[in-house]
Amino acid sequence: MEVKQANTKQEVEAIIDLRYKILRQPWDQPRDTGTDNLEDRSINAFIADESGLVLACGRLQENDNKIGQIRFMAVDASQQGKGLGKKIVEFLEVKGKEIGLKKIELQARENAVEFYKSNGYSIKEKSFLLWGIIQHYLMEKEL
Repeated sequence: MEVKQANTKQEVEAIIDLRYKILRQPWDQPRDTGTDNLEDRSINAFIADESGLVLACGRLQENDNKIGQIRFMAVDASQQGKGLGKKIVEFLEVKGKEIGLKKIELQARENAVEFYKSNGYSIKEKSFLLWGIIQHYLMEKEL
């Protein structure tokens, strides 16, 4: 399956649908918490099936000092463990190098820490508790 960069409003909306389904809906959070005002300035990567259904996604945004941040990583439950998330991360890292980023940071949910470690990220610190339930860890990787 090929990783693509979202170029249309329709593709971004399909990505936000998956973010909502995986990252927000299980905790009764509204759909709009799966997006922000940086979509137009970020790189949205996704993998879709032959019908166009988004199966995996992730976003890279450039923050200060040539540091990027991966956000909104999601893989459909039916596709987890098949390497799609790894493909998304690798794609975003290549894009980060292309735009001159020196490092990528991310806030990993506790259940995703091992996934990011296996992709070369290390824990910088225990960070915040989302909605009072989901522990996050600030992780980073030099590019």
